[in-house]
Amino acid sequence: MSNPTNPTEPPAPSSPRRNSKRPKYSKFTQQELPACKPILTPRWVISAFMLVTIVFVPIGLVSLFASRHVVEIVNRYDDECAPSGSRSDKVRFIQSNADKTCNRTLTVPKRMKKPIYVYYQLDNFYQNHRRYVKSRSDQQLRNKKYENDTSTCKPEDNVNGTTIVPCGLVAWSMFNDTFNFSTNNNVQLPITKKDISWKSDRDHKFGKNVFPKNFQNGSIIGGAHLDESIPLSAQEDLIVWMRTAALPTFRKLYGKIEVDLQAGDTINVVMQNNYNTYSFNGKKKLVLSTASWLGGKNNFIGIAYLAVGGLCFLLAMTFTIIYLFKPRQLGDPSYLSWNRSPGGH
Repeated sequence: MSNPTNPTEPPAPSSPRRNSKRPKYSKFTQQELPACKPILTPRWVISAFMLVTIVFVPIGLVSLFASRHVVEIVNRYDDECAPSGSRSDKVRFIQSNADKTCNRTLTVPKRMKKPIYVYYQLDNFYQNHRRYVKSRSDQQLRNKKYENDTSTCKPEDNVNGTTIVPCGLVAWSMFNDTFNFSTNNNVQLPITKKDISWKSDRDHKFGKNVFPKNFQNGSIIGGAHLDESIPLSAQEDLIVWMRTAALPTFRKLYGKIEVDLQAGDTINVVMQNNYNTYSFNGKKKLVLSTASWLGGKNNFIGIAYLAVGGLCFLLAMTFTIIYLFKPRQLGDPSYLSWNRSPGGH
């Protein structure tokens, strides 16, 4: 009898064939989904530039119009508030116990509607310095149980082994000049300090159960003192100061005047010139300003929109002239690679 099996045939595989790793075919995996591939013809380019012009120019004009309606009074007082006999050595004067009361007179150029925002402006003050910005403890400001968390606050972390609250250079250098306003009829202009800080800062960054402790009790006083009976969440001057500025020239809100002022009114300002900007050649300015729907006086936004809109209009006109007087023949889009069949025919 013959053997039914062929000895030359290989034996049947005992294990199943391994599956291929090739992904299953789909238009997504093979990148064959429909795609938009615009052709930038002269008409499309000119239309796009004109669209930007039509949108940006009105926005720029409206922004400039709103900014021009903001009335602003700016008065630099650091030099004028130093006594004439001390102007050669202003640092010694500001560090002494001499009377630093200063009187300034401001004239209202145009009618100022309430609220009138009172700012102090500092120049050449680098609040964005790395060591200065890091010298604070957000945990300590937020919660009483982190009172001793002062590892990031050096050199203003403790006094004689006792923790400082709030610690750090930012709080220690808090602005401490004061301003009192009255009209030429000796009518006082009260300053409101309620809600001058960000609500998010009051509610989430400064604790209602955290109170100042040992603040400004060291040998060198940096700035303002704080009432130890008031929680940090209610000390809005501190909250405003602790939001550090990105540029060396900045303004911070001091308060609001809730009275309308008429053109030609005279404002008498009695200030205490306490803050030392003389050591670093800084400047101090008092600013009174109204506000528009866009905010304070700021021409940059309007000028920027007008500049971009004007540039786009110039480019649109240039391309239009070139297209009319020296046109370039366009190719047939049907010959583009993505419009041809895969076989190239």
